[in-house]
Formats: sequence, C-alpha cells, structure tokens
Amino acid sequence: MPKSADAPGRGTIVAMPTLQEALGYELAYPNPLQRAAQRGAATRMGAWALSKTLQPLDTATLRLTGGRQTVSSLVAAVPVITLHTTGARSGLRRANPLIGIPLDGTLGVIGTNYAQRATPGWVHNLEANPRADVTYRTSTAPVLARPADADEAELLFTRGTGLYPGFEAYRTRIEHRPIRAFVLDHAG
Repeated sequence: MPKSADAPGRGTIVAMPTLQEALGYELAYPNPLQRAAQRGAATRMGAWALSKTLQPLDTATLRLTGGRQTVSSLVAAVPVITLHTTGARSGLRRANPLIGIPLDGTLGVIGTNYAQRATPGWVHNLEANPRADVTYRTSTAPVLARPADADEAELLFTRGTGLYPGFEAYRTRIEHRPIRAFVLDHAG
C-alpha cells in the first residue's frame, strides 16, 4: 500500500512503496543443512551442476507451488526473485529465477552465471531493454534496471555473499569476463 502524509495546504501526498515493500520481500535465515547446501553449490562441481539443472528445477517448482517457492529457496534458503525480461534478439518474454539482493529498499542482481564462461542471457536482455518485471512469491512489480555503479556493485557482492557464499567463490573464479550487476528500481 502506498504511504500517505498530509502536506499543509496541498492535501494528501502519496509516496510509492519501495520495491521490497511492493513485493513483500523477506529474508529467510538458513539452518545448518541449508548452509551446507550453499557451501556445496559454491564449489566448482556444484556450480557446474547448478548451471545445467537449477533454472528448469526452479521454474518447475515455482509452477507447482503457485509462485511461492523454488528449489533454491527450499534447499538453501536463498531469497529468489523471478526477473521477467524481454529477449534482446527474440523479443520474447523470459523468466529468470535469481537471488534478489536487498539494497536500500530496492533489489539488486549479479550476473555471475555460476562462474561459467558466458555472461547470462538476462544481462544482455536488460542491457537491450531495461524495463522488466520482478516477481517474489505471488507479487509482481515493474522495474527499470540500471547498471550498478562501482560502489553499489561492491555492496551487492558483500550483501549477496552474506545471503549466499557462492557469490564470493564465483567472483574469484570469473577472471575471463566482467561481472555485471544491476539495481532494479521500482517503476510502479
């Protein structure tokens, strides 16, 4: 719900909720088994396996749970959002389950692609068309993505590593390409 305040002589001013408020975004804290799953996912073998299997598994689990859960959120307690982009070449709508990293009321995403060689397709999609939608559980909000500046990118990595230690492991293994990070500003 939008916040409102009375402005003297001007009536009510309605402030737009932050992206996190609009989505009802919450962080879960991993239990010991979920932390172990996170550590396993951060290894070279774990990252490789996830790069081949996790998106279809997360997408199927989202469908089965009515958008409330993903394999990643259940097994590793990571805060997964679905970023809906428009394909840079195809023009088709693409859905990408990603870890949403809180940043001053909004969310950020990092294009590590599990430390694989290629930059993830959603990065190219956002660069071609920064208008997107973000879904968290059953709430969706429009966003305008922008590249994170150097300070924001560093903060996203720090906060992201606190949510999922794989980010730091991936970062040390990705020397062959720049890692792009984006801030998703609420456009609603």
